[in-house]
Amino acid sequence: MDQQELLRQVLGQTRSSESARRKNEEPPPAEKQPPEGAKLLPLPEPELLPDTQVNFLELIELRTTQRKYSGESLTSKELSYLLWCTQGVKMAMPNGGSRRNVPSAGARHAFETYLFVQRVEGLPAGFYRFLAFEHALLPLQELSATTDAREDFLSSFHSRPVVENSAVTFVWVAEPERMLYPYGARGIRYLYLDAGHVCENFYLAAESMRLGACALGAFEDEQLGTALGLDQANGEFAIYGAAVGKL
Repeated sequence: MDQQELLRQVLGQTRSSESARRKNEEPPPAEKQPPEGAKLLPLPEPELLPDTQVNFLELIELRTTQRKYSGESLTSKELSYLLWCTQGVKMAMPNGGSRRNVPSAGARHAFETYLFVQRVEGLPAGFYRFLAFEHALLPLQELSATTDAREDFLSSFHSRPVVENSAVTFVWVAEPERMLYPYGARGIRYLYLDAGHVCENFYLAAESMRLGACALGAFEDEQLGTALGLDQANGEFAIYGAAVGKL
């Protein structure tokens, strides 16, 4: 199949905005729930984060991709700030929606944020998932330099040196049912639009703290999904990523 035919098929199959919901069907949950009894790690509250004075035009002009980082660790406040700016919940809404610090089609916010942490003060290196409504981290797996999970994660990215050198790598994972519920097949398009909104906020938040950031779109889907423990059989997939570190 040539590229033009593939494009026609994709556009044709995602044209309909007919709702995928069935009569009396409950909407998908607005957040992937942690296991019962899981110990969460609270992050510094957004209200306690320091005010950052910025010249917005300067911020826009200075924003750039940085692929090399120092060995210095991020602080927990810096990590909290990045998470708040990219997925912070301002208000829960009926039918599984929420108001957040980024736009989303129908306020669906069909992403979960996974973190590959290497250098954050007070936080063991490992995999975490951000719980946006609780503004807390769910530990998934601690790492050592020799663990297979670390190698599987790193080697899934085509820009491995960027990820390997980062203090933290963010991976935004799509939960398609949240978007398909109101929008049907057209919701697939909205997932990718929303991912761009999130990553642009990430870049601007990083720049406001003089951190380096690099968007990551080239990766091996199945390998990355396996490294993160995603439920790929039921549609979860990594849609976008970004590395961050001190300069």
